[in-house]
Amino acid sequence: MQVAVVTFDGFNELDSFIASALINRCRKDGLEAFITTPTPVVTSMNGVEVTGQRPIEFVTDADVVLIGSGVKARDVVADDRLISRLLLDPSRQLIGAQCSGALVLARLGLLDGMPACTDMTSRPFVEARGVPVLDAPFHAEGNIATAGGCLASQYLATWVITRTLGDDAARGVIDYVAPVGENQETVERAVRAVHVGEIALR
Repeated sequence: MQVAVVTFDGFNELDSFIASALINRCRKDGLEAFITTPTPVVTSMNGVEVTGQRPIEFVTDADVVLIGSGVKARDVVADDRLISRLLLDPSRQLIGAQCSGALVLARLGLLDGMPACTDMTSRPFVEARGVPVLDAPFHAEGNIATAGGCLASQYLATWVITRTLGDDAARGVIDYVAPVGENQETVERAVRAVHVGEIALR
C-alpha cells in the first residue's frame, strides 16, 4: 500500500515529515509513504529544499493521499492547472488533509456536506468556501479526514495506519515515537483523537 504525502512549495515541514515518518515505520508491513511534489524540488516555509520522491501524478495510483499544508495554499487552490493534476477518488482511496490542505480538498469538492479541521490561520478561508470548521484536531467521515494544528499530523498518520493495518499497528508506531515515560498517554491520546473524530457526528 502506497501513500502520497502531497507537498507543495512553501510547505510546513512538521506536516509532511511527521506524517510520512510515522507511516514509514510500517514499511515492513507493506505500507510506505512518499513525499509527492508538483515540481522536482520544493522549498519549505523555512527555506528547506526537498527533492520529491514521486511526481504529483502519483496521487492517481496511491492507496492513500495526504494533502500537506503550507504558506502558499491559497496560491495552490487558485492554480487551475495544478489542481487539475490532483485526480483523487474517495471511493477507492483514503484521502486526508493537514491544516491548509483542507482548502485543497474544498477546492476539489471533496468536503461538500461535511465539516473540516484546519489551523486558525486557514480557518476563515476554509469557511469562505462554505465548509464548517470544527474546534477539534481531527475529523473523518468515510474515506476523508482532516486534521488541524501541526502536531495533529500524528493523528492523520494514526488514522491511516489504523485504517490500513489495524489498531495494534497504529498503537505500536505511536508507542515507538512517544516521549520516554509518556508512552501510554501519548498512544491513548492519538487513538482517542482518531476514534472521537470518526464518531463525533454520527
